[in-house]
Amino acid sequence: MKKHLICVGLLCLAPFALFAQADETESNYYLKIEEVPNSLKLLPPPPAPGSILFLNDEAQYRWGKMQRNTPRGDQAVSDARLYGDGVAKSFSEAFGMTISKETTPEIYRLMDHFREDAGDLSTRAAKEHYMRTRPFSFYKEDTCNTEQQQGLSTNGSYPSGHTAIGWATALVLAEINVDRQDEILKRGYEIGQSRVICGYHFQSDVDAGRLVASAVVARLHANEAFMKQLEKAKKEFAKVKSKLKK
Repeated sequence: MKKHLICVGLLCLAPFALFAQADETESNYYLKIEEVPNSLKLLPPPPAPGSILFLNDEAQYRWGKMQRNTPRGDQAVSDARLYGDGVAKSFSEAFGMTISKETTPEIYRLMDHFREDAGDLSTRAAKEHYMRTRPFSFYKEDTCNTEQQQGLSTNGSYPSGHTAIGWATALVLAEINVDRQDEILKRGYEIGQSRVICGYHFQSDVDAGRLVASAVVARLHANEAFMKQLEKAKKEFAKVKSKLKK
């Protein structure tokens, strides 16, 4: 009977072991946490409530709420959905061509692989240390897109991971398609401001997110695997661009 129970227990654990192994091998990281610039050492503390600096956060929060019932507010709702192929869709128009697994697999692979170097590793140390309360929790108000509100209510606000993903992606895509760098960088900037509009982040969270994203992209350029994939992405872009001109 005891042997039977042990076997059943192992069978129950097997799917979790397989999932963990798949998660490790299909990583969205090029770097290890110890290789990434330490956000806690890089950034100042977030503005304290009642401070002069916090007045700007409060003013920007009010500005954001005023944008919600506008086309810009609709964009902010969409920008909150960076999961799956959301990042690729967000940048396709600015990039000047559709970015997808099917049409630009090498560019898509590059973007997908470094997204959490930016969104997770570059922000982790400061997020975990400060555990700053997010605006919607601080003011006890809903965001413009409540899909992720409950899950993010226990996650630190400073710095913004969504902003870091958006800005890091913009920097890399602007290197690939230099002719559209202005459109690409503007789009990356907008993704950060969308977090303010939605009420998911304070302005200082977003500003800090752009800083750590810039730092991690600089570090990625010293990573051999990233540089190899970046070169593949550049060659793919040149090939697709030449076909579009014909």
